[in-house]
Amino acid sequence: MNRFREGLIPTVLGTAVTTTGALMSRNSRGNRDKVAWGIMGLGLAHILLGTIDMVQHRDQ
Repeated sequence: MNRFREGLIPTVLGTAVTTTGALMSRNSRGNRDKVAWGIMGLGLAHILLGTIDMVQHRDQ
């Protein structure tokens, strides 16, 4: 049975969220720009935490 490595789903989700924030920030100004940067930060946090999970559980 194929098992997803632990941390893979948050990493992929974080990539999608970061991409969404980057696309929003390309054409925005003012408050929307701040929201876009916030979304990108949340996405990067997901990528980081997912990567940490993958590294911690790589031998399992």
